Amino acid sequence: MGIQSFFNRYLLPGFVFQGVVMGGGYATGRELVAFFLPHGPTGGLLAMLVSAIVWSLVIATSFELCRTTQSYDYRSFFNELLGRFWFLFEILMVLLLLLILSVVGAASGEVIQNLFNVPLIVGTVTLLITIGVLVFYGSTVVELFISSWSILVYLCFISLVVFCFVYFPDDIKQAFLHEKTIQGSGWVLDGIRYASYNLAIVPMILFSLHHIKTRKEALTSGVLAGFIGMLPGVFLYVSMMSDYSGVASAPIPSTLLLKNIDVAWFSVVFQVILLGALLQTGVGLIHSVNERISSSFVAAGKNMPNVFRSVNAILMLAVSLVLATQFGIIELIGKGYGLLAFGFLAVFVIPVLSVGVFKIWHAKKRQSI
Repeated sequence: MGIQSFFNRYLLPGFVFQGVVMGGGYATGRELVAFFLPHGPTGGLLAMLVSAIVWSLVIATSFELCRTTQSYDYRSFFNELLGRFWFLFEILMVLLLLLILSVVGAASGEVIQNLFNVPLIVGTVTLLITIGVLVFYGSTVVELFISSWSILVYLCFISLVVFCFVYFPDDIKQAFLHEKTIQGSGWVLDGIRYASYNLAIVPMILFSLHHIKTRKEALTSGVLAGFIGMLPGVFLYVSMMSDYSGVASAPIPSTLLLKNIDVAWFSVVFQVILLGALLQTGVGLIHSVNERISSSFVAAGKNMPNVFRSVNAILMLAVSLVLATQFGIIELIGKGYGLLAFGFLAVFVIPVLSVGVFKIWHAKKRQSI
């Protein structure tokens, strides 16, 4: 197996998942503040470990169900999983999609304002237009962009944690030494909650699984995806301990860390990479919707015109733009995501770990006969 084939089968789905999942909030640090910071430095890391384990378990099962049923868009996937109730996921997915795109738009406006000192709306509109252009070109370009930029994100977040340890080693050390004893098991619940609504992204990245051919590849890539997706968040969370009290109220905690480090070239590079991470999320989500619509065209014996991809993107982005300008990123993440977590737990996480496992096992028995 060549390097490219190994990457496509074992690592590409994980990098696509990481690229799509992080831009909706944890690239900025706001999700980490909302779900993990209340549990302290150690409790937050434990909650992130819970999230990564839940991700790996559900993603691996989902990837294998996708492979055995050849369901590479979310409608086909949920037809297999929920039968005639597949539309329940689509309702929640549309709500989450608009919410995430709104967060992406609001965050990009903040970042571009910091970089170029322009009004928030300019940054928001610029990024959303770029998303519409990229989705025009289909899966090959989307996969290449998301996977390539994900590697840059890793390098950038590793650099961030190194800078924080170099400049603020005592602050990070004190944050861990002086934290209160972890109380109760709330960190477990928040780890599960955080994992649950983010797992809604999994059916939206099924377009990246065409390279997977065997059960071993599906399960291994799924397990790896959970940890590939969480590791940059761990880097950022540890970095945030260098200003434990300041990040709690910052709209974009990662930007606050850059101001504290005060290295001009790294600040610019990091924010450009952050913009790309936000772009990854928008591109991945809208592309998944286009793939779902494309499957309907194929079922009718037609091909979906490329222009429809951009038209769909413009419509979704227009609604998201309104939400992004009406609500701040703190309110969007703090209220919107938590409410959707339990819905996705009910219509995706629990079904895939019960019905999904049963279907996979049944398919295995048929193949062995």
